[in-house]
Amino acid sequence: MAGNARLTIDNVQQQIVGAQAQVPLLDGTQQQVINFDNAASTPALRPVHEKVNEFMTWYSSVHRGAGFKSQIATMAYEVAHDLVGCFVGADLRTNTVIFGKNTTEAINKLARRLPLAPDDVVLCSLMEHHSNDLPWRRQARLYHVAVRDDGSLDEEDYDRLLRQHAGRVKLVAISGASNVTGHINPIHRLAVKAHNAGAMILVDAAQLAPHRAIAMRADDDPGHIDFLALSGHKMYAPYGTGALIGPTAVFEQGDPDLVGGGTVDIVTEDDVRWASPPDRDEAGSPNVVGAVALAQAVLCLEEIGMDALARHEADLTAHALRRLRAIDGVELYGLVDPDRAGERLGVIPFTVRGVDHYKVAAVLSCEGGIAVRNGCFCAHPYILRLLKVPGDKALRYQQEIVAGTRSNLPGLVRVSFGCYNTVEEIDRLAELLARLAAGDLCGEYEQDPHSGAYWPRGFQPDYERYFTIKPGLMVQSHVKGRHRCGV
Repeated sequence: MAGNARLTIDNVQQQIVGAQAQVPLLDGTQQQVINFDNAASTPALRPVHEKVNEFMTWYSSVHRGAGFKSQIATMAYEVAHDLVGCFVGADLRTNTVIFGKNTTEAINKLARRLPLAPDDVVLCSLMEHHSNDLPWRRQARLYHVAVRDDGSLDEEDYDRLLRQHAGRVKLVAISGASNVTGHINPIHRLAVKAHNAGAMILVDAAQLAPHRAIAMRADDDPGHIDFLALSGHKMYAPYGTGALIGPTAVFEQGDPDLVGGGTVDIVTEDDVRWASPPDRDEAGSPNVVGAVALAQAVLCLEEIGMDALARHEADLTAHALRRLRAIDGVELYGLVDPDRAGERLGVIPFTVRGVDHYKVAAVLSCEGGIAVRNGCFCAHPYILRLLKVPGDKALRYQQEIVAGTRSNLPGLVRVSFGCYNTVEEIDRLAELLARLAAGDLCGEYEQDPHSGAYWPRGFQPDYERYFTIKPGLMVQSHVKGRHRCGV
């Protein structure tokens, strides 16, 4: 920051790349963008962006390079591992930090690296992102822990499944926090129960890490988190790096899931000796720039203070719940009590009576410059449960998708807060939602049956005015519906 001023929750909005960007609206004006889609990806913090630019002077290959720049790059890459491990409270004497693209890749890696037999049992919850569900289906018998009507974990069902599959449960794979409802799971209590049942626990911390302090705890602590995965693009470092943290001993065993350069100590015509972790599981030339960005983001979050981040988010969430609950026609899902906002993340799903979720998102964007997410948020079973969609209807929706139409698909609209969002932005959201719920719209919206998305008739922003790689390409994508419909 300018003058080396301390990064705080009060000045962080000025330190977000793109926070002041102006976007075109349907009425012909421009409006400063409001980004309430942080649960999907966050923008870059300016200190992260600046650190990346500073590092680019010294960017080079890592490991085994004799050049001075390579030595600097190697040092930065290794320090980044340590900073990320310390950020989540891992004991780096017995645990390793493995870098990859994101949480999805990290969980897939763990699914392939754990020695799971086909009859071994993995437990995950019905609230999981597909990335913490689908990888386990390939490797073991997967059972889903139920959720309650408000979307919270049914811990009694968790206990029941642990008893039912006693001796066979090898892993519990659970979200630290839901990307749909913001529900925070009691990960350390769940860890104690998993360990008592002879299982390990993985926490998908993609949503949790940017918002709450995490402590994996000492290895001999009953509530210790065995494995943890996170993504830089949700932590104000959208440069393509995520991390998997877990016991070094686990990754010292077996073959890496990806093999090639950097994973070996020695190769002969007949044999191979794998390198020690984390090198064994970081095949190929790594994303050193992304590692530097993630490390700097970790330092920024710590400078702001995770407690300060949590308090600010609770204030935003409480205000949003009060404003949105007061709008006739808006229905909220999850924990909706403003007085309990500190018990959850600032992720609020809702519907507007009589208005398709695709259309709500389009109106907010085109008439208010407000970015939200709509649909099922890569958590289809969870959404169907929250919306109480019966099995026969769910089957019909599947058939419609196969037939090439998404016009009738169920879904929610989600607003999700970052550290830089403000009460004033929430008020603008509430004002536009009240207009929308009352049918007071500026434009006439048409639906694309293939994607399900809505778009106002005649609205054709000049995207190349704002950004282009090569003139004409964005226009072509727009004509195909890819850019306009967000698919």
